[in-house]
Amino acid sequence: MLFSEILGQEHIKSHLTQSASSGRIPHAQLFVGPEGSGTLPMAIAYAQYILCQNQNGENTGENIACNLKFDKIAHPDLHFVYPTVTTDEVKTKPKSIDFIADWRTFVLEQPYGGLFDWYAILDVKNKQGLIRVEDAAEMLKTLALKSYEGGYKIMIIWMADKMNIEASNKLLKLLEEPPEKTIFILISENEEDIIQTIRSRCQILHFNGLSQNVIAEALIKKEQIDEKLAQKIAHQAQGNYNKALHLLHDDSEEHPFEEWFVTWVRAAFQAKKDASAIHDLIVWSEKIAALGRESQKKFLDFCIEMFRQALMLNYEAPGLVYFEPKVANFKLEKFAPFVNGNNIIDIYNEIGDAMYHVERNGNAKIILTDLSIKLTRLIHKK
Repeated sequence: MLFSEILGQEHIKSHLTQSASSGRIPHAQLFVGPEGSGTLPMAIAYAQYILCQNQNGENTGENIACNLKFDKIAHPDLHFVYPTVTTDEVKTKPKSIDFIADWRTFVLEQPYGGLFDWYAILDVKNKQGLIRVEDAAEMLKTLALKSYEGGYKIMIIWMADKMNIEASNKLLKLLEEPPEKTIFILISENEEDIIQTIRSRCQILHFNGLSQNVIAEALIKKEQIDEKLAQKIAHQAQGNYNKALHLLHDDSEEHPFEEWFVTWVRAAFQAKKDASAIHDLIVWSEKIAALGRESQKKFLDFCIEMFRQALMLNYEAPGLVYFEPKVANFKLEKFAPFVNGNNIIDIYNEIGDAMYHVERNGNAKIILTDLSIKLTRLIHKK
């Protein structure tokens, strides 16, 4: 993967290539950045730069055979760990290696893809992706072997915050006493969800969301669209190139989210003067509860962002408002007055608590019904 193909993040590209060229390569690094910022393609390009001994800041050079292996994400000294679930083919103790063919396809086709895109490939249904102790054991076994080409071995751990405690403890031992010529690159969107003892042993690099102009230029160049549409999509993407691609191709998973959100807040608003609306909220809760847990969490995260957008509009900060409703007869301007400084913190806290309980396998119908009833009070708080 060429560094020139990675959008923005020029200072990080320069830092990584210079440190590799000078031989100052930390044994453990943590790349932290929001979805669509390019953490995964940057990690792969960095691994290629090291393993293929490329020079001059780009992944081209005399080692053509090595660079070609990276074109298929198939270098024998490059290893990956990522969240997995049980499937019809892998019924127990799933490991990353069990899904390596799907993973390579995902990386090649969606290098900026997010966790939800990966879960869609796995068809997680009502399961939650994790990096389990079996993956950590596989890491120990893999890294105990000598490198195939006699140089470094590189282990990329994507979404490292999804490691369970057993896997985290095994990785910690590896980081404390790393095998010779072994490099760990951890990738996360949620740095605080990784245990402190692991974070303290990593050099941390923070990625910013991409600028609107960088995303727009990429859409114009790669997707051949006009500048006006590119700028509009880039503004809505809010630094997330993956979201920009979904918006462009009209396949964003957020399309039904908007409809569900509008149904929810309308029923909650009506409940104060019409008790029968409580029934609508229960029906709504049953519908959302029927989704997989990962979809429920992503939807609740979408709800938080919708309330934030309404708050920005209510507080006369239209420059920060990017959402353009598509549901008939729903206007953010009319909804915004009901989201204010007196209720926004409580709304955030209640949705955050719901996400917490969903993640810990609580009964989704009960969690969402409770949240809905609380919203009927909070949305009228002035």
